[in-house]
Amino acid sequence: MPQKLTQIIGRSSFSLTLFASVTAFFTYMCFYPFRRAYTAATYEELSFLGVSFKILIITAQVLGFAVSKGLGIKYVSEMLPANRSRNLLIMIALSWICYLFFALTPAPFNLVFIFLASLPLGMVYGTILGFLEGRKTTDLLVAVLTASFIMGSGFAKSIGKWVMTTLEVSQFWMPFVACAIMIVPFGICTWLMGQIPPPSEADKENRTERKPMQKADRKAFIKEFALSMFIFVVSYVLLTTFREFRDNFTPEIWKLLGYGNNSAIFTQTETPIAITVLLMMAAMRWVQNNYKAFVIIQLLMLAGGILIGVSTLLYQQQMLSPVAWLTSLGLGVYMAYSMCNSLYFERMIAAFKKSGTVGFLITFADYYAYLGSILVLFYKNFFQKSINYLDFFIILSYCISIIYVILVGLSMWNLSLKRAKSE
Repeated sequence: MPQKLTQIIGRSSFSLTLFASVTAFFTYMCFYPFRRAYTAATYEELSFLGVSFKILIITAQVLGFAVSKGLGIKYVSEMLPANRSRNLLIMIALSWICYLFFALTPAPFNLVFIFLASLPLGMVYGTILGFLEGRKTTDLLVAVLTASFIMGSGFAKSIGKWVMTTLEVSQFWMPFVACAIMIVPFGICTWLMGQIPPPSEADKENRTERKPMQKADRKAFIKEFALSMFIFVVSYVLLTTFREFRDNFTPEIWKLLGYGNNSAIFTQTETPIAITVLLMMAAMRWVQNNYKAFVIIQLLMLAGGILIGVSTLLYQQQMLSPVAWLTSLGLGVYMAYSMCNSLYFERMIAAFKKSGTVGFLITFADYYAYLGSILVLFYKNFFQKSINYLDFFIILSYCISIIYVILVGLSMWNLSLKRAKSE
């Protein structure tokens, strides 16, 4: 059966692209409840040592993700293609078991299991990217994958809310039950991903061959692009921190805006964002020149950063409704985040004709990004405790918008000089 399926997939580039994109979309969509379902609960009036339990649980999860990304710098970049499907199944199974112990263990001692559940999950995205990178159609494939994690955040919260309201499951058992619903579909999708044929010779010629990167390879790449990587990582830390705060505290923000009882609002607002970003990223496939595509990607990152600040200003001037504001702000976030999250490195490797893997580079950037998220959480809880989540979110929007745009501009300038020297 697997051999027959592979033959069917490989009959045409269209069938391969369709199969790979649909499979990647549903694999990551099924994964997202493992990543975010717990954020559907507010854990109101529950705190320890003066710290909100929601802050503690998110901190434990983000810390686990940060450690996972650190481990992933080695394991994702060195992972052999034949082991990807098996490793994905192991990651998810370990996480699910940890959610069981989270439900069985009293708070706050159960926080350790949120940390442990996150340790394997931080390597999932980089592993899935390994199936998709280094192809002529990678822009389109990654666009579909990106749409899944944009919609996945709302989908995971909707699943979590549904489990608590319809199934009447407690907020502590909710993550385990939500993940139980998705574990079989995830397993099927993961097996299907394993049937995707490797990049063709034409793909390798167009995008350079993607090989596992050993320690020496990773050091050499970072050294060559040291300044550019430093600027990029700082800007990516800020953007990811903002995205994490938005995703983690969306229920609290919607409640303050008067939409607390609408569980479908998460998916309703994220869907148009996902479709718009999907079309933007998919359109990059038609830009054949890798360096030109790389420049366009950076311009879209700039536009996304500007939109974050402009939409917030328009909302405060009462020119945008709360729904229009959070939708347009989310579009700005994901315009920037989706481009720099994967396509940035995909086209950078191809434009500068380097051998490497996107999985290593994005895992490397994510490692520092999630550490930044922890700092923002503690800053909000200990130094801005009197400010509600909505007001803090507005202030954060302006700060991120201004600093991010400046950093991306500096990175573009530095890389253009490097490109000019190499010609």
